[in-house]
Amino acid sequence: MEIGGNLDALQAAIASVSTDRSEPAGVLKVSMPPTFGITYVMPLLPAFLARYPMVRPDWHFENRQVDLIAEGYDAALGGGFDLALGVVSRALTPAHLVAVASPAYMAGRAPPADPGALAQLDGIAMRSSRTGRISQRTMRDATGEEMPARLNETIMVNDPAAMREAAILGLGVALLSVSDVLSSIERGELVRLLPRWYADAGAISIYYATRALLPAKTRVFVDFVVEAFERERLAERFAGSVE
Repeated sequence: MEIGGNLDALQAAIASVSTDRSEPAGVLKVSMPPTFGITYVMPLLPAFLARYPMVRPDWHFENRQVDLIAEGYDAALGGGFDLALGVVSRALTPAHLVAVASPAYMAGRAPPADPGALAQLDGIAMRSSRTGRISQRTMRDATGEEMPARLNETIMVNDPAAMREAAILGLGVALLSVSDVLSSIERGELVRLLPRWYADAGAISIYYATRALLPAKTRVFVDFVVEAFERERLAERFAGSVE
């Protein structure tokens, strides 16, 4: 008879019941990309704090993959995280990249017919902060056809917000997540090129440590964010595919 194992399980169950009934409280340390976090997560904060007034947000806006456990984060939002041992994720929206440029830049230029034609335009390229490499993407259309998007490396930056601003300034074409450029497209600052084509970069997810005793503050935050994104139908709004 495994007395030690049964005792541990019993203690965990008792602690879990206690945690579920307690008021979520304490510092909530979260990492998220600056543009995405400020635009779509920060507006959730007033309602979240109204419901859970004892939680104290400690939010870090950064374009990097954090080590949740080693760095003491309760949760992180982003895409492309390596799922380390003890970390799980819940997908929030697709991370679809689309080609955009300013109306002024495209004035007098023929719109590209396919991703290969992007090479004829000035490109605003993304350099990875982690590897130093220029990101290369393959785009696909609604039929499943795929083609490399070969952007000229006219301008290179390592931040999506800088890419978007460079595109708005008329400096060329950028491949950016729909979530980063949707409001700029709606305002007419940018136009989407190749509207039937997009690059699939996976998903934007929320990451957190999987523990038997997940703190109440983390559990309610994860649920709150997931429910808000579902309610606002952001997964549909951020999809780059056009039916």
